[in-house]
Amino acid sequence: MTQFGWFRIIVIAAGLMGAAGVILGAVAAHVTTGGTLVLSASSMLLFHAPAAIVAVLLVDRQIVRPRLGLIAAAGFVAGATLFSTDLTVMQFLGHHLFPMAAPSGGSIMILSWFLLAIAAAWPCPESRG
Repeated sequence: MTQFGWFRIIVIAAGLMGAAGVILGAVAAHVTTGGTLVLSASSMLLFHAPAAIVAVLLVDRQIVRPRLGLIAAAGFVAGATLFSTDLTVMQFLGHHLFPMAAPSGGSIMILSWFLLAIAAAWPCPESRG
């Protein structure tokens, strides 16, 4: 798959994450008892959807190393999705998606932020500076 194919997949996933984040925010506003887990899930989706899009744009503009930037973008999508899905399942079904799902998703997001920083600090050979 080409780099632009990955861009498209990440942007589509980020759009879906943004929509899900807004939906979960609305659900949290209407849950009568303790919707804090859903609100946290909403926040993670809404924070990391634009982060994934920005990472793709940074790759496209050759500001970050392409492979590391795309891995970071994919990590934002995967980590936020895993984290928020686990919290949502816990909120409504009373059990976790699988053991350590939310911490795993959170760790993936943290590592993705570090990776994006490394991708920016380690300039591309053809970089603009």
